[in-house]
Amino acid sequence: MATTPVTTTKIYKPAMLVGQVYARAYGATTPHIPIGNVLKLELEHSEDVVTQEDMTKLGGGTYAEVRRVKEVAIKMELADLNTTNLQRALLGTSATVAGATVTGEEHTVALGGLVRLAHIGPKSVVVKKDVSGTPTAINASGNFEVRPEGIYILPDAKDLSDSAKITVDYTFASYTTIEALTTKSAELDLVFAGLNEADGGNPVMVEIFRASQGVSKSLALITGNEFATLEVEGNVLQDPNKSGTGVSRYYKTSMV
Repeated sequence: MATTPVTTTKIYKPAMLVGQVYARAYGATTPHIPIGNVLKLELEHSEDVVTQEDMTKLGGGTYAEVRRVKEVAIKMELADLNTTNLQRALLGTSATVAGATVTGEEHTVALGGLVRLAHIGPKSVVVKKDVSGTPTAINASGNFEVRPEGIYILPDAKDLSDSAKITVDYTFASYTTIEALTTKSAELDLVFAGLNEADGGNPVMVEIFRASQGVSKSLALITGNEFATLEVEGNVLQDPNKSGTGVSRYYKTSMV
């Protein structure tokens, strides 16, 4: 139901907003979940303008004009590269790999090269050589280094040679994988719970009923002395479930 229009008597109303952004899948009835620290949240309106020239007198001008909103773009810069944000920003599919123990994982050695294990973060690593005869465990010292991404074979390994066959026993903890570009863009129901630092901390809430989220412009992997962020864009779409005179199908702002 639309409320009665009112005219505010408060003129002083500067704005500098901070606050939480919550999201859930569009159409879901589950609670909205915080998405973390959002460094930028912006709605950008664009419009088509059709004008008719004034040909009734000298000097020209505009006789008539029609303005129609073309689209409302949404832009966000996300500081928390958590699983959910990455999955949405990369149009990905995520899965949890349960921790376990691996025995006898087979690999071929290249001196000075990485043995990329099937799982990350190996612990309690045992490397064995002569796997086709009598498997023999070898010491890490002078032969290899255990790294989060696998086993790095030293260029001058004393007990290994190029093309040697080895097996690796190890354990690993649970972790998450994200397969990028495997699904369509998400449609989200967003809530911005803002606080106006320039107006005594008064609340400002913006409800975006239905918004698409496109793929991130980039995925920064090495950023020097800067924090990595995700920049994502999308459009505010019409929510057909909203109806009524004066009721927006796009977004609503509530403020004290």
